Amino acid sequence: MTDRICVGAIAGSFGVKGEVRLKSFCSDPEAIAGYGPLFTEDGTRQFSVKLTRPVAGGLGARLSGVATKEEADALRGTSLYVDKTRLPKLPDDEFYHADLIGMEVRDTGGVLLGRVQAVHNHGAGDLLEIAGAGLKEPILLPFTLAVVPTVDLVAGRIVVDLPEVLD
Repeated sequence: MTDRICVGAIAGSFGVKGEVRLKSFCSDPEAIAGYGPLFTEDGTRQFSVKLTRPVAGGLGARLSGVATKEEADALRGTSLYVDKTRLPKLPDDEFYHADLIGMEVRDTGGVLLGRVQAVHNHGAGDLLEIAGAGLKEPILLPFTLAVVPTVDLVAGRIVVDLPEVLD
């Protein structure tokens, strides 16, 4: 799945004619419709997307091959992926979460802390979840320039300046 990125999920049906409530994970939520076909996680289904209207908690959308409320209901909770090559190129200081997950994490002294297990965002900014043999339990670090001064995608390494409370 490294060649695909999760860009949204189906939150349920909307109405009685097969429309879905789509939750977009894109910085511009409506951009999800412009990336070309979206795939299920296992790649067995693909959908073209036509946005219909804003709805509470997301966007109303029509998906190719979905014509009834029952078909839309059956897709509830389905994550939607796009080929990574279809996404826009990011500036040097921005990263797709999928690119960060699995990267090695070292402190500013070069000591290996572990690897990025996940990237979370609960509304106040991204948090890196780091787990490794040198840590008693996973830690969460804010993904800010002060705490994460270096991200080297080519080397697959992140350097973190641990806050004093974690030293």
